[in-house]
Amino acid sequence: MKFYLDEDLSQKIAERLRTRGIDTISAHEVMAEGFSDFQQLEIATKQKRCLVTRNRNDFIVLTLNAYHTQQAHYGVLIVPYSYPGDQFGRIAKALSQYATMHPLGVPAYTVDFL
Repeated sequence: MKFYLDEDLSQKIAERLRTRGIDTISAHEVMAEGFSDFQQLEIATKQKRCLVTRNRNDFIVLTLNAYHTQQAHYGVLIVPYSYPGDQFGRIAKALSQYATMHPLGVPAYTVDFL
């Protein structure tokens, strides 16, 4: 499984995931801060990555739109606020466990919660 972290998640999480052998990039690392949610999803899609975000509502709508227009989509994984944003290790561990359970990624148009 490959992840693309939205800008609402720290790049420190991406760094920790890579040390665990999980192919992950962050919006911060590709200079995509300030991009729209649509643009963030486009970046993830072009790289065949599951987008990871805290922004549930907007990405559910974008996923539905992608489904209805049959645009490519590699899943969206929502990190709930029960995971404090400054607990990088905890979030990375949970994402690592998720990736282990889904080594080939998730089906297109999947929206799941960590």
